[in-house]
Amino acid sequence: MAKTWYPVIDYVTCAECGTCVNFCSHGVYDKAKAPSPLVVQPENCIDHCHGCGGLCPHGAITYVGDDTGWVPPHGEKQDTITPCCCRGDQP
Repeated sequence: MAKTWYPVIDYVTCAECGTCVNFCSHGVYDKAKAPSPLVVQPENCIDHCHGCGGLCPHGAITYVGDDTGWVPPHGEKQDTITPCCCRGDQP
């Protein structure tokens, strides 16, 4: 788990589709507020996981502490699967 890595939602860009909330199995988002992505447990986010951000159809998610050069896909289909610990990928 990370203390200096967590998602930040751009609510101007966010369409409140719930994709990120439904994807994350670590309790980072408040499921009761779905589909609105409200980050309530940022310390539960997995360091260097881009899972929810890679799935966001509008590119509304970035990460505090991201030093990887990762850029939100902004609705464009990615050529590769976004790395995430949840699927056993290596971030």
